[in-house]
Amino acid sequence: MIAEHLQDSVIPKHEQLRAILLHKCTKELEHGDLMTSERQLMQDYGVSRITVREAIGQLVNEGYLVRVRGKGTFVAPRPVQSKLHLASFTEEMRAQGHAPTTVVLLREEDTVPAATAKALHLALDTRAYHVKRLRLADGEPMSVDDGWFNATLLPGLIDLDLTGSIYRATSDRYDMPIERAEQSVSADGASSEIATLLGIKRGAPVMHFDRVSFSGQVPIEHTRSWYRSDRYQLQMEVQGNERARRSV
Repeated sequence: MIAEHLQDSVIPKHEQLRAILLHKCTKELEHGDLMTSERQLMQDYGVSRITVREAIGQLVNEGYLVRVRGKGTFVAPRPVQSKLHLASFTEEMRAQGHAPTTVVLLREEDTVPAATAKALHLALDTRAYHVKRLRLADGEPMSVDDGWFNATLLPGLIDLDLTGSIYRATSDRYDMPIERAEQSVSADGASSEIATLLGIKRGAPVMHFDRVSFSGQVPIEHTRSWYRSDRYQLQMEVQGNERARRSV
């Protein structure tokens, strides 16, 4: 199929080209496929190099394309789209058709930091289980989870296989299912450690989650997580209250 040159319109040419390339990324090409070269796109659509680079640059920033120095521009992995709900990483990835794997980076019993003591309603000198894990989807780094768990309520937790779902263990082994959580999400720049683990540059944007999970009314987990923002997206449904809907 021969491409047609873009026409002058109220829509800038770089936006027209972006829409065409976005369709290629999401409907025609697969993860890892090479995108058409800049020179070929200039010829196919009758546009300048500046227009091509603007369109491609937008898609790179949005996570649809990735540039590899000396090789070209490739279709990036599809971002995982997560709805805000209570589920373990393992369950969430499997539900979306991804293969989750986990690398346990640290398992120890140590004195809780002040923020965790407050979150878990513990004294400052209390010892708890500290577990740090690298989470992957389809073999690609997705997040780093740095969690603390109440050792009194979950005795022997760090002796278990921690490459699977800890939430399943709290439910099946300890009869303390995670039933709710309080969580905040913020933008952050990757530290040197997080950047190395996630395979990104230091300071690159990541999503930072701070979660306290409860079994009944008892807090048993305090975890901070850093997710690659180019591989993980949040979806949510926002509704107004009944009074607000009536006043519209």
